[in-house]
Amino acid sequence: QVQVVESGGGLVQSGGSLRLSCAASGNINSTYRLGWYRQSPGKQRELVADISGGHPNYVHSVKGRFTISEDTAKNTVYLQMNSLKPEDTAIYYCNWKTLFGIYWGQGTQVTVSS
Repeated sequence: QVQVVESGGGLVQSGGSLRLSCAASGNINSTYRLGWYRQSPGKQRELVADISGGHPNYVHSVKGRFTISEDTAKNTVYLQMNSLKPEDTAIYYCNWKTLFGIYWGQGTQVTVSS
């Protein structure tokens, strides 16, 4: 059974930084894409960033501010968030796509105050 645990969320002032971590265990050796999504109350879940084959992609609103990275040895994906804005406030979810299933983290709250 795959287990996915997120950490790193919190409350930060506008312009601050946070780093989210998402560690997985179990049968995730066939992972081919990692992603970070976010969802605010009353809004659709949005893909923020993903990485596949070492190549990252970002939604336009976070480009230049957020960085997705992976540490294969630690089975961990990160989202470094800099220059945070109030509109970044959301619950952030990591996602692991493998040949055998799609797995989600439990979500971590990021709140950016003005």
